Amino acid sequence: MSSDRAHDLVLFGASGFVGRLVAAYLAQHAPDGTRIALAGRTRAKVELVRADLPERGRSWPVLVADSADRAALDELAASTRVLVTTVGPYARYGLPLVEACARAGTHYADLTGEVLFVRDAIDATDEVARSTGARIVHACGYDSIPSDLAVAELARRAAADGAGALTDVQAVATAKGGFSGGTIDSLRTQLAAVKERPELRRVAGHPYALSPDRAAEPATRQPRDAGPPSRTADGRWSAPFVMAPFNTRVVRRSNALQDWAYGRGFSYGEVMATGGGITGALTAAAVTGGLAAAVPAMSFGPTAALLDKVLPAPGEGPDAQARAAGFFRMATTGTTESGRRYRSVAAGKGDPGYAATAVMLGEAGLSLALDDLPDRAGSLTPATAFGEVLVDRLRAAGHTYEVTEL
Repeated sequence: MSSDRAHDLVLFGASGFVGRLVAAYLAQHAPDGTRIALAGRTRAKVELVRADLPERGRSWPVLVADSADRAALDELAASTRVLVTTVGPYARYGLPLVEACARAGTHYADLTGEVLFVRDAIDATDEVARSTGARIVHACGYDSIPSDLAVAELARRAAADGAGALTDVQAVATAKGGFSGGTIDSLRTQLAAVKERPELRRVAGHPYALSPDRAAEPATRQPRDAGPPSRTADGRWSAPFVMAPFNTRVVRRSNALQDWAYGRGFSYGEVMATGGGITGALTAAAVTGGLAAAVPAMSFGPTAALLDKVLPAPGEGPDAQARAAGFFRMATTGTTESGRRYRSVAAGKGDPGYAATAVMLGEAGLSLALDDLPDRAGSLTPATAFGEVLVDRLRAAGHTYEVTEL
């Protein structure tokens, strides 16, 4: 990549809800001398965000680009070594920017949790990005860094111990946090796409939807993303995890991109812990029922209109107090071919989708700009793009990544 670009990192969408949080994180934690710029559709809005940053961020350049202006996106991508974007729904706004970065050889990171968008982006940009050396890294927030890195750490430890490949792996998520209007809008967009083109349901629902080569995937039976309440290995009740349909496909892509290094018989699923006893059982039942009802409710006109009145609008999200009170913990337990069992824990403070995600995306962007990373290009996952480098960065930022043998 050319070293004469004007910027090391450009944050696109800096005036959005999550964009403001990432900008603040970068202003506090980017190393001195890192050349950062803020970008968005409206200069005045981005300048307001910049004015509220710590002093070192107040002199950052402001760039203007619209997601619908391909020439402006080409110029934006060519100006920087790394482009980090929070502009979603990505299926609606994101593909032209990914394409611009792939063509320009510019490293790219986003926060998408949209299976259909990532599939489209892989098909459109992987080959081009490999030819230009661009690392295109989707899912660099709570979706799906804890899932992806926790499994990678699990596999790395098992391999180092000579325990063999992974077979049955399950992640149990525990979290406290809120929803933003942007997250809800992303869900609406994907539901609308499936409603308009029913054949996309088969794409989104396929366990290897993001695989680089579906035909080469093993015939291993994968856990269902949804089902009745059940118990985890430690006896707690669990319910379907809302991001499992995305996270599990990212993790399986990581396995395939590394020539199935986790194992040809690797089976991976995610659930959400709801606690023990009768309270845990009732919570699991309520969550399961709520998730089952949410999709048809958001797809049906009258109920969708009603939900629009009560759910957060784009640009809205939890306040500072709620963000500070949140946390996440992903406990991933795996069995190896030799029968040995390990647990990998990824955890952190702060609302997972906002405070913690700002840390993850900020560190991912800085890593792309500054670190010596694995020699890979194309459409990557967090685990394949960063390896242990991002784990070390997140540990230094206060997150936990640890593996123990059971």
